[in-house]
Amino acid sequence: MTSAASAMAARDIARISKASLELMACPACAGALEAFSVGSEAGIACTDCAARFDVRNGIPNLRVDADQRTEVVREFYSVAPFPGYPPRDSLGSLRARAERSEFARLLDRAIPGDARVLEVGCGTGQMSLFLATANRVVLGADLTRASLELGGAAARRFGVDRVTFVETDLRKPGLRPGAFDVVYCSGVLHHTPDPRASFAALAKLAKPGGTIVLGLYNAYARIPHRLRRALGRLSGFKLIPFDPVLRDRNAEPARRDAWLRDQYLHPEEHRHTTAEVQHWFRENGVEYLRTYPDSLIAAEPLQGDEFFTAADDNWHFENWLAQIRWAGSLWHEGGLWITVGRKVDSRNDCPK
Repeated sequence: MTSAASAMAARDIARISKASLELMACPACAGALEAFSVGSEAGIACTDCAARFDVRNGIPNLRVDADQRTEVVREFYSVAPFPGYPPRDSLGSLRARAERSEFARLLDRAIPGDARVLEVGCGTGQMSLFLATANRVVLGADLTRASLELGGAAARRFGVDRVTFVETDLRKPGLRPGAFDVVYCSGVLHHTPDPRASFAALAKLAKPGGTIVLGLYNAYARIPHRLRRALGRLSGFKLIPFDPVLRDRNAEPARRDAWLRDQYLHPEEHRHTTAEVQHWFRENGVEYLRTYPDSLIAAEPLQGDEFFTAADDNWHFENWLAQIRWAGSLWHEGGLWITVGRKVDSRNDCPK
């Protein structure tokens, strides 16, 4: 390593705050990590097994070899990072877009100002950047370096220094178990080979009493999109009817292509139900709190920080009716719904 390269490596490491480094872990043995600089070599190393990991552009590479299906997904997003940034984007416009989303507003208001937040499968990092306010420490983790590089560049361009992006695989995460107040993961597990096992790995990262926010394709709400995809295949995807996102991105070819690939050409896709996800929660000591949209009939709109509170009821038949209803309300975004749960603190709580 030349002296210039060594200086660059040292500068990359300096971009990682001590608080962020403490939330990472060795993907091989889960040991603590520390920065090192030996001669012309610099990076981060495991204090237990001495494994060393490089850091480029402030993004640690804590990814280890994955199975073939996971590698296919990683390569898929390397070609077209998702969702990408519109031209001339700014922190103000990013926050303005997020504020127009009721879900993003509710999530932001429910997370304490000093929380340790992890976004698993952050893609190009928009939600991580939005949540990195007050005294929060935010880690955005993803398999695909091309996506993370866009997120890191946006953080530097926007002057956001409370977020760190990490290249890692959820199944062998370079993240400290039981360390996070909030674990947010949306649009990710249904693209893993075994979503149930992936959720088990995800649940380990939340601390006792911490909150898990999980977004997945719903088996019922995804039906309109599957019909749309079938029609698109008939024309070789030259004509895809009734997709407002594609239509809105006609002037942004890169982001339009990223949406087309993610929604219509993905090599790995699963769909799930509320009952299935609640079963995952029980298996992993996570108390079910609520869904978004609400699965209760005639539910009152959520206010303030109520997003992390328990719903008034959890009736199987009502949940099933809600999923049928979502086919009509969530079709434009591919049928993605959110489930919120709380990691049980065995010292003073029990799963319901």
